[in-house]
Amino acid sequence: MDSRILKVVIKGDSMWPTYNDGDIIECQPVEDCEINLSSVVIFEHPFKTNTTCVKRVKKIDGDRIFVEGDNPDPLASEDSHNFGWLNINQIIAIQK
Repeated sequence: MDSRILKVVIKGDSMWPTYNDGDIIECQPVEDCEINLSSVVIFEHPFKTNTTCVKRVKKIDGDRIFVEGDNPDPLASEDSHNFGWLNINQIIAIQK
């Protein structure tokens, strides 16, 4: 197995219906990939310590990205609607 592969456990319903609570996804460190629209990215929550987030890239503006959960319920996800744009250097990994 590639030692650069990271396994991330989905917690909560923000990425439903694509991923369910408890699903495990394989990710690659961001330096091994290119971030594109629709990429699923992993990052530390900008306002909550020790909280890792999994969201989908919806917009890219230079070195900034806007991320959202897949759940159509607007109250189901803390994402860029709550904390704004992320700098690309905040991304830890991208789903493989």
